[in-house]
Amino acid sequence: MIDRIALILVTIGALNWGSIGLFKFDLVAWLFGGQAAILSRVVYVLVALAGIWCISLLFRENEMVAPVTTTDDRIE
Repeated sequence: MIDRIALILVTIGALNWGSIGLFKFDLVAWLFGGQAAILSRVVYVLVALAGIWCISLLFRENEMVAPVTTTDDRIE
């Protein structure tokens, strides 16, 4: 669950950086009242922490998780 949240935040950060690079438009600052606004700074920090968390994804083994079933699949 944390991996998915981190990936969503990193994607938001990537889209924001893309809009800055292409259009010189900071979407996060525009939405939350400027770069110095507390909400913008919170978003920037969350995106940074998510990026740091995603670094760990590079060093993990692929995890195969079996689907959880609610029925008993055993043959008797």
